[in-house]
Amino acid sequence: MDMTIDLHAKAAELGLKYFLISYTDLFGAQRAKLVPAAAIAGMQQNGAGFAGFATWLDLSPADPDMFAIPDPTTLIALPWKPEVGWLAADIHMNGAPMAQGPRNVLQAVVAQARDAGFAMKSGVECEFFLTLPDGSEHEVHCTGPISGRLNALRGSLHCDPDSALNGGSCP
Repeated sequence: MDMTIDLHAKAAELGLKYFLISYTDLFGAQRAKLVPAAAIAGMQQNGAGFAGFATWLDLSPADPDMFAIPDPTTLIALPWKPEVGWLAADIHMNGAPMAQGPRNVLQAVVAQARDAGFAMKSGVECEFFLTLPDGSEHEVHCTGPISGRLNALRGSLHCDPDSALNGGSCP
């Protein structure tokens, strides 16, 4: 984690009013805390507090609170709400990374692989559905270079994908 990036200064530079400090639980659900930009310096240093037993990390109410320490290198302004910055976080308990934190597990496995002479490579498969607000069906007719793939999804798409991909809009 690069702690040389000053998130308070980034907030002023990017016009951010809030930060979402986010981590993933054991079931893949995003957990987050919305923090005013004025409080981000403290959160960057100490983390945002969470009751771990309530967030599916195999903890009980007897366990102490955990802290999500934001990784400044992951900062992005949300495109649909540009005054909010999203940050991935590493979860800690009692001053140490939590062994079962999914991001902590990934970092440990990547380090083990690197030590064994391997390099981590990954890709993202974005999946989406275009639907009308009322859920009604809309016939899709595709042409162009991606028509084969989009025609295969005809039952799932509720919009003219060629129009949407070429700057048009969906009804």
